[in-house]
Amino acid sequence: MDVSFLGGPRPQRGVGVVAPFDFALDRELWRWVPDEVSLHLTRTPYVPVEVSLDLARLVSEHETLHDAVRTLHAVAPEVVAYACTSGSFVGGVAGERAMCEAMTRAGAVPSVTTSGALLEALTELGVRRVALVTPYTVSVTRALEEYVAEAGVTVTGRAFMGLTRHIWKVPYRQVVAMAHKAARRDTDALFISCTNLPTYDVIPQLEAELRLPVLSANQVTMWAALRRLGTRALGPYQALIDPAARQSPLRPVLPDEEQQQEGWT
Repeated sequence: MDVSFLGGPRPQRGVGVVAPFDFALDRELWRWVPDEVSLHLTRTPYVPVEVSLDLARLVSEHETLHDAVRTLHAVAPEVVAYACTSGSFVGGVAGERAMCEAMTRAGAVPSVTTSGALLEALTELGVRRVALVTPYTVSVTRALEEYVAEAGVTVTGRAFMGLTRHIWKVPYRQVVAMAHKAARRDTDALFISCTNLPTYDVIPQLEAELRLPVLSANQVTMWAALRRLGTRALGPYQALIDPAARQSPLRPVLPDEEQQQEGWT
């Protein structure tokens, strides 16, 4: 079959992605991306440290970011995204901004981080009160809460899993269970943290069950990066991506909501 009349593949626009060495969800990122956009991923160097605040600092050092962004330079992405939540909130709001500046200097293109994208998404949805779900330990979870609070957003509930490795293996049913533990009646939205935690397929289900906008780390990262290209992320009925999904009544209050949440003391 002669396909020469097609003129070759469609022109592609590039998004460079810097991820930690243990990131395992490349395919999940692609699910938010339209056909005309390609993702170009690179990873930070391996370090023998479990998921912790120490690891977050190591994978977000400016020298590490500079080297990673430079490896993407040859394929000329139009924007670079740092796909790691803890690595981008560990230094607070000022630290996240400094990371973006360091990546932009290295690649001469706009840059976003997962935690910066989270704040951007919360502003987009008008969220002032958020519930948090994380796979992290208590210390990393508290650092996320401090980051969100520094940006002027109140944390109304939280639930965490206490994991230090193999986060990408967490099943959807556990993510859903933790979301129900964290969500409270005075919550504007729920955020599921960590780019290594699978979330794509559970977002529509949770939005329907909780009657709240549900954000996830990979979702906000791709949304913010694609926004800088002037295009939209794809996804089945998600409040962040589809304005039609934003109008929903508050969910009913459950009897056990006032009880202390599992995984938080």
